[in-house]
Amino acid sequence: MGKIGLFDLEKHFAFYGAYHRNPINIAIHTVFVWPILFTAGSLAAFLCFICWVFSSYLASLMGLSLAWKVVLAAQLVCWTGQFIGHGVFEKRAPALLTNLSQAFLMAPFFVLLEALQTLFGYEPYPGFQVSVQAKIDAEISEWQEKKKKLIS
Repeated sequence: MGKIGLFDLEKHFAFYGAYHRNPINIAIHTVFVWPILFTAGSLAAFLCFICWVFSSYLASLMGLSLAWKVVLAAQLVCWTGQFIGHGVFEKRAPALLTNLSQAFLMAPFFVLLEALQTLFGYEPYPGFQVSVQAKIDAEISEWQEKKKKLIS
């Protein structure tokens, strides 16, 4: 796939969505993406000011020594969950191995939009979900064809 336009939300979600179709993997990501973001202070500040403020507040309550232990434990548990979700349920490497920055920047928004769509039927604009799903299907078909060629 070529370069993704910075503001082409459909292409970003289709790329990320092609790596996250299995319901169990989606649930794992829904649970573990936010704690990863929450415990990475500077990234969280950039992506989500509220997470940054809350994590800083908790760190000040815990003290530096305990806060780093909590951060390390949360990162290990959450990253392990992410890789299990991909290896066991998607049977595909995580998106971050293909496009590291896109995966880190898109993951929290993808998870949020998936939850809003699933729970409330929310779309950023009419037809968004149908368009993204068609692009996800095309991405998965392209990946499966490449995989078949490598195997044969």
